[in-house]
Amino acid sequence: MVKLGKQARSVSIVGVGCTPFKNFEDHPETKGMSEGDAFGYAALEAIKDAGLQPRDIQYFYHGAANPFMIGDSLTPNMQVADWFGVRGIGSVHHSEACCTGYVALQEAVQAVACGTYDIVLSGAVDLAASLPVVGAPGCYRRDFPLEEMLPSIPMVYDRAYGRPLDSAFGISFDNWINKYRWEYDLTAEQIDAALNGMSKSLRRNAVLNPLAFYESDFDDAAKANGMENADQFLSSMFNPKVTQYLRVTGFETKCDGAAALVVMPTDMAVARGLDHKIIDVLGTGAAAYEGATPDNEYNGTKDGAKQVYEYTGVKPDELDLLFVNDFFLAGDIVSAEEVGYIPRGEAWQYAIDGRCGFDGDKPINTHGGRCNFGHAHGASGVADIYEAVKQMRGEAGATQMPKLPRTTFLRGFGGGQNIRCQILRTHE
Repeated sequence: MVKLGKQARSVSIVGVGCTPFKNFEDHPETKGMSEGDAFGYAALEAIKDAGLQPRDIQYFYHGAANPFMIGDSLTPNMQVADWFGVRGIGSVHHSEACCTGYVALQEAVQAVACGTYDIVLSGAVDLAASLPVVGAPGCYRRDFPLEEMLPSIPMVYDRAYGRPLDSAFGISFDNWINKYRWEYDLTAEQIDAALNGMSKSLRRNAVLNPLAFYESDFDDAAKANGMENADQFLSSMFNPKVTQYLRVTGFETKCDGAAALVVMPTDMAVARGLDHKIIDVLGTGAAAYEGATPDNEYNGTKDGAKQVYEYTGVKPDELDLLFVNDFFLAGDIVSAEEVGYIPRGEAWQYAIDGRCGFDGDKPINTHGGRCNFGHAHGASGVADIYEAVKQMRGEAGATQMPKLPRTTFLRGFGGGQNIRCQILRTHE
């Protein structure tokens, strides 16, 4: 078990920015944007939110899940600096599949905590709903059909001596929820009701968020198909099961997006007298399991959570808000129990009862999560942090939690490889 050493100084999030998570070509605010445009949009918003100017940034991190395929670029950090006025400063690109956004926070915090830099920007971008037109300017995009996406999935597996059999749809996605079902003697119908209940809460969160992909809820879908309510629609042939447990609404909604954050030493943030709350990054627990490793998400979450709890001294009963990288929906239920946010064996019932919505007593993914807010691959983790910061400041608008959250836990997961467990707390 890894034991984390103490940081040299405390680090806080002082600025956040996020684009709409949409299909950019279909949205008037983002139509025609390139990846450079999108990263610059989020970065400039984060810099302004921090009360800074681009010239104040001393170093930046650029993340993307798959820059060669989705962005038609290598070393993309070199190509975005001009978009937000930081030409010439040091930077690095990193790629950890769908865990990229959480690693973005970890790297920025470490750069400041060790004393090398005082003000660091970190962000991520993926135009995941489309593909570049090779050789054309970056604003020209084409459709990204499923038959072109699927062959890229095995690339996160070690193929040196075998085939990545676990990468097939319907195998790895159901592993943890299937384990959960049998551990607590639940029926397939109870799991289905739990996942549909979670879908309803998350879609309601998303519809109320102006940055989210979806703008209509499941009651609207039911009415359009001649049904009485969302429950009927979610259990109908219009929302079929595509694995043993997961229905269509239980999978990520691919979209385009970018998000960014700015960190600095906590004492510097306090001294600046910002007009919003300062959010301290208490710590990050990390684990990595190759994609074909059995129960990789379960084991990684267990390891990462243990690390960050031991490092920070935070107890699970102190958590007010949870974010989970839920590009398949069951992750919300099982992760909530593994990190101690909801008592073991009870999260399925919490989901059915609607207790995980933004106004429930155990909110999860108040922006809607990957299936409803939208999933822009590497950028989604930073979008979670954006939403967490907004909630903790009391700036989340229509989905603001009734009780202002003080402590937030983020469970990032990506590519069947990387896990990050991070705890944020409002500075007092």
